[in-house]
Amino acid sequence: MTTFTDVQLDALRELANIGSGTAGGALSQMLGKPVDINVPTVQALPVPDAVEAAGDPAEARYGVVVPTVGDLPGHVLLLFPEADAARLCELLGVPVGTDDGRSALGEIGNILGTSYINALAQMLGLDTEPAPPMVVFDMLGAILASVLLGDGTDTTALLMDSALLVEGDSCELSFLLLPAGGAVGDLLARLGL
Repeated sequence: MTTFTDVQLDALRELANIGSGTAGGALSQMLGKPVDINVPTVQALPVPDAVEAAGDPAEARYGVVVPTVGDLPGHVLLLFPEADAARLCELLGVPVGTDDGRSALGEIGNILGTSYINALAQMLGLDTEPAPPMVVFDMLGAILASVLLGDGTDTTALLMDSALLVEGDSCELSFLLLPAGGAVGDLLARLGL
Protein backbone atom coordinates (compact mmCIF):
# COMPACT_ATOMS: atom_id res chain seq x y z
CA MET A 1 0.00 0.00 0.00
CA THR A 2 1.35 3.43 -0.88
CA THR A 3 1.15 6.51 1.30
CA PHE A 4 1.67 8.95 -1.57
CA THR A 5 -1.00 11.10 -3.14
CA ASP A 6 -2.03 10.83 -6.79
CA VAL A 7 -0.21 14.10 -7.52
CA GLN A 8 2.99 12.78 -5.94
CA LEU A 9 2.72 9.50 -7.84
CA ASP A 10 2.17 11.41 -11.10
CA ALA A 11 5.34 13.40 -10.37
CA LEU A 12 7.32 10.23 -9.63
CA ARG A 13 5.95 8.67 -12.84
CA GLU A 14 7.04 11.72 -14.82
CA LEU A 15 10.52 11.55 -13.29
CA ALA A 16 10.67 7.86 -14.23
CA ASN A 17 9.63 8.56 -17.81
CA ILE A 18 12.17 11.36 -18.26
CA GLY A 19 14.95 9.32 -16.68
CA SER A 20 14.06 6.26 -18.73
CA GLY A 21 13.98 8.29 -21.93
CA THR A 22 17.51 9.48 -21.24
CA ALA A 23 18.59 5.93 -20.41
CA GLY A 24 17.04 4.61 -23.63
CA GLY A 25 18.96 7.17 -25.69
CA ALA A 26 22.24 6.11 -24.06
CA LEU A 27 21.53 2.41 -24.66
CA SER A 28 20.65 3.15 -28.28
CA GLN A 29 24.10 4.69 -28.76
CA MET A 30 25.78 1.63 -27.22
CA LEU A 31 23.86 -0.89 -29.32
CA GLY A 32 23.77 1.18 -32.49
CA LYS A 33 20.08 0.33 -32.75
CA PRO A 34 16.89 2.22 -32.00
CA VAL A 35 15.82 1.74 -28.39
CA ASP A 36 12.62 2.86 -26.76
CA ILE A 37 11.74 2.52 -23.09
CA ASN A 38 8.19 3.03 -21.89
CA VAL A 39 7.27 3.02 -18.23
CA PRO A 40 3.62 1.94 -18.08
CA THR A 41 3.53 1.64 -14.31
CA VAL A 42 5.32 3.34 -11.44
CA GLN A 43 4.58 2.31 -7.91
CA ALA A 44 5.94 3.78 -4.69
CA LEU A 45 5.64 0.90 -2.28
CA PRO A 46 6.91 -0.24 1.08
CA VAL A 47 9.88 -2.50 0.41
CA PRO A 48 8.09 -5.78 1.29
CA ASP A 49 5.25 -4.89 -1.13
CA ALA A 50 7.74 -3.87 -3.83
CA VAL A 51 9.50 -7.22 -3.47
CA GLU A 52 6.16 -9.00 -3.93
CA ALA A 53 5.19 -6.80 -6.90
CA ALA A 54 8.53 -7.40 -8.65
CA GLY A 55 7.56 -10.99 -9.40
CA ASP A 56 7.74 -14.57 -8.20
CA PRO A 57 10.58 -14.70 -5.63
CA ALA A 58 11.42 -18.24 -6.79
CA GLU A 59 11.86 -17.23 -10.45
CA ALA A 60 15.39 -16.80 -11.77
CA ARG A 61 16.44 -13.32 -12.87
CA TYR A 62 19.52 -11.54 -14.02
CA GLY A 63 20.05 -8.51 -11.84
CA VAL A 64 22.32 -5.53 -12.32
CA VAL A 65 22.85 -3.63 -9.08
CA VAL A 66 24.07 -0.03 -9.39
CA PRO A 67 24.85 1.50 -5.97
CA THR A 68 24.42 5.26 -5.67
CA VAL A 69 26.21 7.67 -3.34
CA GLY A 70 25.77 11.34 -2.51
CA ASP A 71 22.44 13.12 -2.16
CA LEU A 72 20.53 10.01 -3.31
CA PRO A 73 22.21 7.08 -1.56
CA GLY A 74 20.83 3.61 -2.21
CA HIS A 75 20.65 1.31 -5.20
CA VAL A 76 19.23 1.11 -8.69
CA LEU A 77 18.33 -2.48 -9.47
CA LEU A 78 17.53 -3.69 -12.98
CA LEU A 79 15.95 -7.13 -13.28
CA PHE A 80 15.81 -9.10 -16.54
CA PRO A 81 14.10 -12.46 -17.09
CA GLU A 82 16.62 -14.99 -18.40
CA ALA A 83 15.17 -15.07 -21.93
CA ASP A 84 15.26 -11.28 -22.22
CA ALA A 85 18.80 -11.12 -20.87
CA ALA A 86 19.76 -13.65 -23.55
CA ARG A 87 18.11 -11.51 -26.23
CA LEU A 88 20.08 -8.43 -25.16
CA CYS A 89 23.32 -10.41 -25.12
CA GLU A 90 22.57 -11.70 -28.63
CA LEU A 91 22.38 -8.10 -29.83
CA LEU A 92 25.98 -7.69 -28.66
CA GLY A 93 27.07 -11.03 -30.11
CA VAL A 94 27.83 -12.73 -26.81
CA PRO A 95 26.10 -15.67 -25.10
CA VAL A 96 24.29 -15.09 -21.83
CA GLY A 97 25.65 -17.01 -18.85
CA THR A 98 29.29 -16.52 -19.87
CA ASP A 99 31.81 -14.01 -18.58
CA ASP A 100 31.28 -11.98 -21.76
CA GLY A 101 27.52 -12.17 -21.31
CA ARG A 102 27.71 -10.99 -17.70
CA SER A 103 30.03 -8.19 -18.77
CA ALA A 104 27.57 -7.14 -21.49
CA LEU A 105 24.63 -7.15 -19.09
CA GLY A 106 26.71 -5.18 -16.59
CA GLU A 107 27.44 -2.57 -19.21
CA ILE A 108 23.78 -2.39 -20.29
CA GLY A 109 22.69 -2.05 -16.66
CA ASN A 110 25.39 0.50 -15.98
CA ILE A 111 24.31 2.63 -18.93
CA LEU A 112 20.60 2.42 -18.05
CA GLY A 113 21.09 2.94 -14.31
CA THR A 114 23.69 5.67 -14.62
CA SER A 115 21.71 7.57 -17.25
CA TYR A 116 18.62 7.37 -15.09
CA ILE A 117 20.42 8.62 -11.98
CA ASN A 118 22.16 11.38 -13.92
CA ALA A 119 18.83 12.53 -15.35
CA LEU A 120 17.28 12.67 -11.87
CA ALA A 121 20.31 14.51 -10.50
CA GLN A 122 20.22 17.08 -13.28
CA MET A 123 16.48 17.70 -12.97
CA LEU A 124 16.49 17.96 -9.18
CA GLY A 125 19.88 19.53 -8.52
CA LEU A 126 21.23 16.47 -6.73
CA ASP A 127 24.90 15.69 -6.20
CA THR A 128 24.70 11.94 -6.81
CA GLU A 129 27.06 9.47 -8.43
CA PRO A 130 26.72 5.79 -9.35
CA ALA A 131 29.26 3.23 -8.16
CA PRO A 132 30.45 0.30 -10.33
CA PRO A 133 27.64 -2.19 -11.09
CA MET A 134 27.41 -5.82 -10.00
CA VAL A 135 25.74 -8.54 -12.08
CA VAL A 136 24.00 -11.43 -10.36
CA PHE A 137 21.96 -14.40 -11.55
CA ASP A 138 19.80 -15.90 -8.86
CA MET A 139 16.25 -16.30 -7.65
CA LEU A 140 14.46 -12.95 -7.54
CA GLY A 141 13.89 -13.20 -3.79
CA ALA A 142 17.58 -13.88 -3.15
CA ILE A 143 18.67 -10.92 -5.29
CA LEU A 144 16.34 -8.53 -3.51
CA ALA A 145 17.31 -9.83 -0.08
CA SER A 146 21.00 -9.38 -0.83
CA VAL A 147 20.45 -5.79 -1.97
CA LEU A 148 18.16 -4.81 0.85
CA LEU A 149 19.78 -6.49 3.81
CA GLY A 150 22.00 -4.43 6.04
CA ASP A 151 22.28 -1.17 4.15
CA GLY A 152 19.58 0.88 5.85
CA THR A 153 17.44 1.02 2.74
CA ASP A 154 14.42 3.27 3.04
CA THR A 155 11.05 1.75 3.75
CA THR A 156 9.85 2.93 0.32
CA ALA A 157 10.92 1.64 -3.09
CA LEU A 158 10.04 2.95 -6.53
CA LEU A 159 9.15 0.06 -8.84
CA MET A 160 9.02 0.84 -12.54
CA ASP A 161 7.90 -1.94 -14.84
CA SER A 162 9.37 -0.99 -18.16
CA ALA A 163 8.83 -2.09 -21.74
CA LEU A 164 12.20 -2.03 -23.48
CA LEU A 165 12.00 -2.13 -27.28
CA VAL A 166 15.17 -2.71 -29.28
CA GLU A 167 14.49 -2.53 -33.03
CA GLY A 168 10.90 -3.51 -32.26
CA ASP A 169 11.88 -6.56 -30.16
CA SER A 170 10.34 -6.36 -26.72
CA CYS A 171 12.31 -7.11 -23.56
CA GLU A 172 10.82 -7.14 -20.09
CA LEU A 173 12.67 -5.03 -17.55
CA SER A 174 11.88 -4.23 -13.94
CA PHE A 175 13.63 -1.17 -12.67
CA LEU A 176 13.75 -0.50 -8.94
CA LEU A 177 15.05 2.61 -7.22
CA LEU A 178 15.80 1.65 -3.64
CA PRO A 179 16.79 4.83 -1.82
CA ALA A 180 18.20 4.93 1.68
CA GLY A 181 17.37 7.37 4.43
CA GLY A 182 14.03 8.82 3.34
CA ALA A 183 15.25 9.88 -0.09
CA VAL A 184 11.86 9.43 -1.79
CA GLY A 185 10.51 12.16 0.49
CA ASP A 186 13.52 14.31 -0.41
CA LEU A 187 12.81 13.83 -4.13
CA LEU A 188 9.22 14.98 -3.63
CA ALA A 189 10.31 17.91 -1.47
CA ARG A 190 12.62 19.11 -4.26
CA LEU A 191 9.56 19.09 -6.53
CA GLY A 192 7.63 21.13 -3.97
CA LEU A 193 5.25 18.24 -3.25
